[in-house]
Amino acid sequence: MRSDGTIVTVDVTTVTAEGRSFWVRGRDGGGRRWRMEVHLSPDLEQEHIQVPMRVPFNVPAHKGVQRGPSEVLRRSKRRWSPLPFSIIEQDIPPFPKDVELVGSDSSVNFTVYYIISGSGVTMPPEKLFSVDRDTGMVRVHYPVDREQYPKFVFTAQVFDRRSGKETDRPLDITVLVEDINDNAPTFSGPLTFSVLEQCKPGTEVGEVKSTDKDEADTPHTKIRYTLLTGGQFFTIGSHSGLITAKTSTLDRETQVVNAVTVEIRDMDGAKNGLFNTATATITLLDINDNPPTFRETTYKATVKENQADMLVLRIPVDDKDEEKTPNWNARFVITQGNENGNFRIDTDPETNEGLLYVIKPLDYEKGKTVKLMISAQNEAPLVGMAGTWLSIPVDVSVGDEDEGPEFTPPNMVIRVKENTPNGTLLSTYTALDPETKSSKGIKYYTKFDPGSWIAVGETTGELRVANTIDLESPLVTNGAYTITIKAVDESKKSGNGNITLLIEDVNDNVPMIVPGTYLTLCEGEDGQMGSVTIEAEDADLSPYARPFNFMLPEGHDGKWRLRDIQNGSAVLEQVVEMARGVYTVPVHVTDLQNKGGVQVLSLRVCQCLGGECVAKRSSVSVGIWGVLAMLLAFLLLLLLCLLFVFYCTTKGEKIYMEDCSGGMLLKSNTEAPGDEVKSAALLIVPSTGVAVDTVDGSVKGAGLVGLLDQNGAGCPAPGPPLIGQKTIILNRESSRRDFLTAQGQSSFYSTGQYGGGNFYTDTTFLKQSQASSTLSALHTWKTNGLYLGKKLVYFADESEERYANDVARAYGYEGEGSPAGSVGCCSDFGDQDNLDFLDSLGSKFKTLANICMDKEEEI
Repeated sequence: MRSDGTIVTVDVTTVTAEGRSFWVRGRDGGGRRWRMEVHLSPDLEQEHIQVPMRVPFNVPAHKGVQRGPSEVLRRSKRRWSPLPFSIIEQDIPPFPKDVELVGSDSSVNFTVYYIISGSGVTMPPEKLFSVDRDTGMVRVHYPVDREQYPKFVFTAQVFDRRSGKETDRPLDITVLVEDINDNAPTFSGPLTFSVLEQCKPGTEVGEVKSTDKDEADTPHTKIRYTLLTGGQFFTIGSHSGLITAKTSTLDRETQVVNAVTVEIRDMDGAKNGLFNTATATITLLDINDNPPTFRETTYKATVKENQADMLVLRIPVDDKDEEKTPNWNARFVITQGNENGNFRIDTDPETNEGLLYVIKPLDYEKGKTVKLMISAQNEAPLVGMAGTWLSIPVDVSVGDEDEGPEFTPPNMVIRVKENTPNGTLLSTYTALDPETKSSKGIKYYTKFDPGSWIAVGETTGELRVANTIDLESPLVTNGAYTITIKAVDESKKSGNGNITLLIEDVNDNVPMIVPGTYLTLCEGEDGQMGSVTIEAEDADLSPYARPFNFMLPEGHDGKWRLRDIQNGSAVLEQVVEMARGVYTVPVHVTDLQNKGGVQVLSLRVCQCLGGECVAKRSSVSVGIWGVLAMLLAFLLLLLLCLLFVFYCTTKGEKIYMEDCSGGMLLKSNTEAPGDEVKSAALLIVPSTGVAVDTVDGSVKGAGLVGLLDQNGAGCPAPGPPLIGQKTIILNRESSRRDFLTAQGQSSFYSTGQYGGGNFYTDTTFLKQSQASSTLSALHTWKTNGLYLGKKLVYFADESEERYANDVARAYGYEGEGSPAGSVGCCSDFGDQDNLDFLDSLGSKFKTLANICMDKEEEI
């Protein structure tokens, strides 16, 4: 019988069919005894038990528990021992060491051998275990670490030596590695903690955590915590590792960081236990347990009177609490002496100093010294064992200065009724010199009076009404009107005083019907009379306003009546049916003081739809379309005017003649000769033949010439002209007044310049034989007029493209037999003195010739 409850046969034992029984006695660790009866029954196929076959038997944990007769231990047929066995980790040499013997029932009938495989044999860690092939003894060959390999499971097999076949089924063998205390505990958590200073005893600071690699729930991993240092301030739980405060005297200002040494030891702190130590850091958090303290016992400062918004004094303080925190940031309070609000104190965020400012001017005459009491506090309230906030006196001396006059009181209130007559004395408002306490030499002026309602006496300060005071004026706010008076002394120092006029209302307004006296009354339905509500308003205040009284004046026509008269409205209703139209209705409206009058209403009676007259609605609709139609007609008319103007400006200067289509007549507003008239402007040519040049489309004035055909009438055909005698050509560049005379029968340029003049031709040559017969036609103005008319008709028909040919052209062949000769440069040397032909051109041409001759003489 082994201590673990296993019963092992020590010899070959025969169990009969009746079985065998025996008792097992045991004793537990507390000395209590127990007994159990064991029954063995035989295996029918195998009556003998082979040494060293094992029968597992576990001793029960409870006292007095025993197996009954039915609980018989039976040996399984040809089965291995299933119990696990163990080895000690890190076992000491020598190796190999026997671990356990394994065997199979098949060894009775066969000559067998054993082999093992698996973890610790053929798998890492390899070759840790081996088995004796003949006896089945398992051996271990080197130490093993339980923390790395807590157990091994490998397979045992048994084979027949002769056949090499397995004689039994494979069996898994479990080998447990028994733990030894070979690992010291280690710290696993943070060792940095914090706690408020002056905390109560027992306040949790933090928990120290640790681990041990040895087997859990054994003495090897039962750790005890101990503080080696810092025990005067802190304690630690022996098994929990929780650090708590031991005292309430922890002071951050004395020591901010506390370092304590912690030991962790296994085996529940036994001396043979393994251990480790570490330092835990405990930081004390600040509380506001120190008020700010002043460096001096009193402070003094100086400021001149009438100065404001300036720094007077810097007050330094000290605070032991943590800087830049609410426990350190100072907050200064003026607890005494600032009843008038002359001072303000702030804190410098960098230096934590108090900054004392004067924000309202001080008056030397009212006090030469101001005594303040200033308290220094923190943003956070005081806690712990601290006392109260500290205070310090501050004396501020006021310097004297020459000041301007001061009004007493600085703000005067005067009650006055509106519409008070001009010139009425309201009050006297004077100022005094603060130094002399006298008003001598002080003059008064109005500084602000938007309505110019008050006049102030320059030397007396008397306030008189200057203009009508009206409560209903937009300058009045809540019945008050503000005026500012300026006082100036002999040294030009000034001071201001304010006057508030509280205006009392008078009944100076009558009720008026709103929004107007033109109303619409809708006809009633189902025999009912129509009605309309009229409302009135009064600019006056109570009791000069509502409630209003509405009535119809005496002698009204009786077609109307008033009902439902309310505070400010009444209903005007028809009494009789009346036709649609506009009616006038007088209504007498008075206020509460019976002040008012008759107001005539224009009342339109009509059929309504949606509260509006049907006729009015349709009229408005038609009016919109009417306006659109008018706009369209106006736009069409404007378009026609533009077309007409365009037509007149582009075609109006053309005068078309009857029957012919050869020219046009253009007018000219210039009566003087052109600037380019030369001495050779009039050329005398022989009287053999004549060609009359045309005038270009821009010629204006009375000087025009015609072109003669062979019959002296009709429209000339286009072609090069014959140059005849005494031909007048107008220059368009020189006011169209220059004269040119070409001579000879040579061909002419279509467009060219001669002697500074331009001439234009699109005419027909006149044969030399015909020139003599047509030349006589030039002697009379009547004949010239005929030809001019024909030429104008030609111009009227001629297309605008003729200007495209308005360039000089040279002709290689100038013709033969022309007595006029060439129109080249030699033409200037013709008979220039023979101007008799001008006498037959009429009075207009004579005037033109005289002008040109005068111009020539001037040149």
